[in-house]
Amino acid sequence: VQLQAFGGGLVQAGGSLRLSCVASARRISNYNMGWFRQAPGKEREFVSIIRLNGAKYYGNSVKGRFTISRYNNNSTLYLQMNNLKAEDTAVYYCAARMTWSVAYWTPSQYGSWGQGTQVTVSS
Repeated sequence: VQLQAFGGGLVQAGGSLRLSCVASARRISNYNMGWFRQAPGKEREFVSIIRLNGAKYYGNSVKGRFTISRYNNNSTLYLQMNNLKAEDTAVYYCAARMTWSVAYWTPSQYGSWGQGTQVTVSS
């Protein structure tokens, strides 16, 4: 599946952004969908994932602030980010995997990636 992420931008600390990830050619209803991020000089980090059954998982650093959702009818994945902090600054990527992996937080488990969208939080 081909993915395209957008919605990033510059926001002040405490503000909100909503990222979107649109799938082309195939419907996301067949995929476990997730978000990762990568800050300069750092490894790609797990942010959140929503399973085919609707279960949601979050990285510890974003729990209580970020919300993942999916709308299968329009093949779109969302990430609502509230109370943003400077340390949330990164390029955010959406990813997809058909089968569930117990190592869901590991980037290498995903074969499909969006191109990334930059989120910058000013303090």
